[in-house]
Amino acid sequence: MTPKPKAIATSDLLADPAFQDALTLAAQHADDVDRNSRFPSEAVEALRTAGALSWLVPEEFGGAGAPFEDVAEGVFELSRRCAATGMVFAMHQIQVACIVRHASRSAWFAEYLRRLSREQRLIASATSEVGTGGDVRRSIAALEPDGDSLRLEKKATTISYGAHADDLLTTIRRGPESEAGDQVLVLTHLSETTMQQTDQWDTLGMRGTCSPGFEVRAICRPDQVLPVPFATISAETMVPFSHILWAHVWLGLSTDAFDRAQNFVRGQARKSPGTTPPSALRLSELSALMAQFRATVKFALDEYSESLEKGDRAVISTIGYAVRINNLKIVASEAAVEACQGALKVCGVVGYKNGGPFSIGRALRDAYSAALMIANDRLYATNASLLLVHREGK
Repeated sequence: MTPKPKAIATSDLLADPAFQDALTLAAQHADDVDRNSRFPSEAVEALRTAGALSWLVPEEFGGAGAPFEDVAEGVFELSRRCAATGMVFAMHQIQVACIVRHASRSAWFAEYLRRLSREQRLIASATSEVGTGGDVRRSIAALEPDGDSLRLEKKATTISYGAHADDLLTTIRRGPESEAGDQVLVLTHLSETTMQQTDQWDTLGMRGTCSPGFEVRAICRPDQVLPVPFATISAETMVPFSHILWAHVWLGLSTDAFDRAQNFVRGQARKSPGTTPPSALRLSELSALMAQFRATVKFALDEYSESLEKGDRAVISTIGYAVRINNLKIVASEAAVEACQGALKVCGVVGYKNGGPFSIGRALRDAYSAALMIANDRLYATNASLLLVHREGK
């Protein structure tokens, strides 16, 4: 079910008035979403109206059949207005991609994609688990036979927007006798799933993603299990989609911070015509950082998009690619914090204050979450092992 790139300009989807409404609503409600740690319902409903939740679904199943670049650009634009909304959109698209690219010829998943497109269903993900130390490539919970059905019970440390989704894609061991790394992905509807919240989501940043822990219980049919092992799905789709789309979230919020800093410096310049404000030097330094940040993200997007267009799964399964995509996540997550801190130095106290056109606080707090989403230390450790058998440049 790999989506074929559609002959459509990126600007066509982004210029859709319904999607533009979503951008407007994301910006209007961003501060309230952050302040009250609430789900960005207004923007997400506008995304449903725009049909954006099925952008990645092939046309034969009622979706837009859009190329990956369109989705990445949509994530970036949403995140410039509200990083939490951009992250919700990104996480949903990651789950859609896993289904589209790995459902093979499953009749059940084909019908699900039609339903997703028709109803604009929002998919959440339960990949984390209590007791695994944050390692999403190991599971404790296992699928249990229950007559002709399957039963699952899992204690997830976080499920972003879990209380607001329509469906849930869960990683779990294939069966009671399976090893911790022998995992599958299971799609269940929230209507057939019991979710008991186990803690509260009161965090420094990314407050609108609403990501508390849950105990999940569900009964499902065997054909609700994706036929491809999660190890393959993770390497070919979930990891690259996650790191690239997350990087667009962080680039988006950093771009907003830079724009605010630039507007602040321009305002200072207008007050003293013919002179360059002292803060312009720091803005120039920040501009160089942003150029590097954009180039890094663009390279990763172009490389992976090319592999999608060619249908070349071999390249993205190499050790070299694994190192590069891990490096993208590390570099982008660290660059986001550095960029927001730089913007705060430019704006000074007006950037430190909440509210107002030059406030950097929300962007900086959201940026600090980046290093924690698959901890950078874990990725450094993974790359350290990979580099023992891999030579850079290959």
